[in-house]
Amino acid sequence: METFQQQEDKKNSDELLYTDLQVNLEQLQKRVSNGPDLIVRSFQTKGKENVSLVYYSSLVDKVSVNDHLLRPLMYQLDNTSELLGPNLSIPIGKVTKVFDWNDIEKAIFQGQSVLFIDQTSHALIFCTQGWPQRGIQEPQNESSLKGGHQGFVETLEINLALIRRYVSDDNLVIKEHSIGDRAESKILILYIDDVVNPVFVQEITARIQKVNKDAVLDLGELEEMIEDNPYTIFPQFLISERPDSVASNLLQGRVVLLMDHSPNALVAPMTLTAFFQSQDDYSSRWIVATFLRLLRLLSFFISMSLPALYISIISFHYELIPLDLMLSVGESRSKVPFPPILEAILMEIAIEMLREAGLRLPNPIGQTVGVVGGIVIGEAAVQAGIVSNIMVIVVSVTAIAGFIIPNYDMSNAVRLVRFPMMIISSLFGIVGLSVGLMVLFAHLISLKSLGVPFSSSFAPIHLSDWKDNFIRTPLKAMKKRPFSLKAQQSRRQGKED
Repeated sequence: METFQQQEDKKNSDELLYTDLQVNLEQLQKRVSNGPDLIVRSFQTKGKENVSLVYYSSLVDKVSVNDHLLRPLMYQLDNTSELLGPNLSIPIGKVTKVFDWNDIEKAIFQGQSVLFIDQTSHALIFCTQGWPQRGIQEPQNESSLKGGHQGFVETLEINLALIRRYVSDDNLVIKEHSIGDRAESKILILYIDDVVNPVFVQEITARIQKVNKDAVLDLGELEEMIEDNPYTIFPQFLISERPDSVASNLLQGRVVLLMDHSPNALVAPMTLTAFFQSQDDYSSRWIVATFLRLLRLLSFFISMSLPALYISIISFHYELIPLDLMLSVGESRSKVPFPPILEAILMEIAIEMLREAGLRLPNPIGQTVGVVGGIVIGEAAVQAGIVSNIMVIVVSVTAIAGFIIPNYDMSNAVRLVRFPMMIISSLFGIVGLSVGLMVLFAHLISLKSLGVPFSSSFAPIHLSDWKDNFIRTPLKAMKKRPFSLKAQQSRRQGKED
């Protein structure tokens, strides 16, 4: 009976390459799926060595393989040993010698080419990636008026290059990790070494290493696996597709995650106020930027509580309405057979359906459905006596206020919050709405992002951070980085104290 050590030695030997080329190719067929795009090119080099070049044609740059690899091997090089060392004889950026089958499998699936050489126990890996990719375009979800118009794409190297153009600092550290057992995804952790709090880097690295899943295909999946509280509807990390916004967060002392085949970046830790800020705020006059931020804060409360406030006043506190307005509201509701809560829920669901339909359809059709559908359905509902004119106005203002919130994830959270607010207001009036808001704010105060309080600068209070929260003071006055980030270098203007 084999001992444990013998079993381990046998397992390790199975993972190593053989010296016989044909045996290696047979082993390759067992390990790598033999699809129509798997190319196994066997030939003799100019020096009469028997070799086989293996790659997926759908993942490599064919010009690089044919002109920079096959041609030199067949007609120029006397020995494959010339492919290694400082005097590289082919125009390929990187060549790696490997002895393990796991490294070979990973390389082939990543779009690299592998050269097997007869009578040697190693293989050579060449960087020949060249899969189809989308060109750099303007971000779809984060429009820019005065900032950059370049957005991330699905290729990791391009996204990294976009960030390096903004942050040309030798202290920018980039660490690589891989997650996924079946479909491996490459993740890069970026931070500025002499600025970021090391605790953030250690914490987010530990969380990534704990991810145990067959495949993580998008940063949204990764966010849910590493965030502090996965049961809240509020985002604790920022997902951004703008390189200038990501660079700004790096310089403030945050950690950024990039993942291959994802056109976004994940930024942490974040606070509540950061979701109401836009990179364009720093390109505008500070008074204008402050006005816009206060408008977003007002929109946050309107989108969350306006229907609930309307329901509570109509159902319980109608004495708060001026008499002339009360007569108008009564006349508008005289033909409506439903109570205010049911009326509001019907209209909100209709608005949400129109919004989702507009997102799923092509842009020209989606815009038509949103505009025409809203007008037709609203007018028809009022004429049929299903809803009142006032309710149509309330729901429309609420929807517009939700669009003003610059972050899509935060906007979605507010969309969901308004439903329990409407229900509790229909039961207890303004008292219920007040209790609901108190519970909501208590929940926000309890949240954390990488251990940083989500409501930082307000709870706990950091007066120095108020210069760049819901207001924006002149840039000359913002000399320090956010206190909540506990950066190693707190000052970003002038010398460190």
